[in-house]
Amino acid sequence: MEQGGADPDDAAHRASGREHLARARALAKLIAGFADRIEEERRLPEPLLAALLEAGLYRLLLPRACAGGEIDPVNFVEIIETVAKADASTAWCLCQAAGCSLVAAFLPPEAAATIFGRDPNAILAWGPGPGRAVAVAGGYRVTGKWSFASGGRHASWLGGIASVVETDGTPRRDAAGAPVIRTMLFPAAQAVMTDIWQVIGLRGTGSDAFAVTDLFVPAEFSVARDDQAERREAGPLYCFPTGSFYAAGFAGVALGLARSTLDAFIALATEKTPRGFKSTLRENAVIQSQVAQAEARLASARIFLTHSSPSACASASPPPMRSARRRRWSTPPITRRAPPRSSPATRSSAASATSTPWRNSSRAAPRISKPSASSSSAWSRTCSSCEEGFCDGPNPLPP
Repeated sequence: MEQGGADPDDAAHRASGREHLARARALAKLIAGFADRIEEERRLPEPLLAALLEAGLYRLLLPRACAGGEIDPVNFVEIIETVAKADASTAWCLCQAAGCSLVAAFLPPEAAATIFGRDPNAILAWGPGPGRAVAVAGGYRVTGKWSFASGGRHASWLGGIASVVETDGTPRRDAAGAPVIRTMLFPAAQAVMTDIWQVIGLRGTGSDAFAVTDLFVPAEFSVARDDQAERREAGPLYCFPTGSFYAAGFAGVALGLARSTLDAFIALATEKTPRGFKSTLRENAVIQSQVAQAEARLASARIFLTHSSPSACASASPPPMRSARRRRWSTPPITRRAPPRSSPATRSSAASATSTPWRNSSRAAPRISKPSASSSSAWSRTCSSCEEGFCDGPNPLPP
């Protein structure tokens, strides 16, 4: 701790968050320009994917030990919201990938380095579905099919949740008698992707299905997701369930969509004169009232979301973690460049041809008063724009 009680790690989290937020705002115009193509192709185009990787927006919640941002929750929500104003599918993919990357804090250091630490373009995706992992020497033989893997078409690694069974088929149980469930992590090239995402909204997430059959996964690449007994990172970010970040991040997607929708209507009302009317919609008292109510609802929802995260952090008491702390990687500096991803067809052929184990192969919201010293937390709510008060900060619109 620094003099006066300031935590240098705290400041680093906030500074990193503000830097990533600035990058997201700078990319907003580029993201919006790809919106139609994203809708048509049902995935993020390679030039946009490269820009997002270059800006580090796929590593927002990844531990700094793995060259991640490890940013604070409030800036995380604001980044997702900012991107969603430009394109919701892009924001959804970023939020999903961020939640997946939290697993790095629970992996053995070398496994985390293999997946994230040595590859600046690493993306992990997963989805729900039945999976079965037969315990064998050194790991598991995994079979399963998982669906709705948002961003899976861009992923370098995939994760499938699976029930662990013994070689005789008997379910493995923990000390409390509950079935053992673990998430198995493996390279995306070892899975077969299936196109199931024929939808109307959020088409660009490419939330397709993937499957593996009798794939060997080493034990160190399996994890009990959110099990604090396996946590190896001391940061407060990793004391919360993955679902909490998904809930907050996807709420940010909703806020961004609402803001853009309301702005689009205001722009329309400013210019449109309905048939039979003598003045524009903006002159209509009913329209004015409804817009004002919508603004109030949106602002109140945003304030609630952005100010509940620090409160949760303040009340959190980190549970015990494994004694083995994450060590910093001694890998050389990396340049963020996104190579072309392999096509689904290439991945499918690779999966079918490989039989050996893979390891061998904007508007300003109302200001609120500053919190008392007793309510300060690891992530005190500092305005990301003015860096002074505890306001929600200016939110330039359109992005």
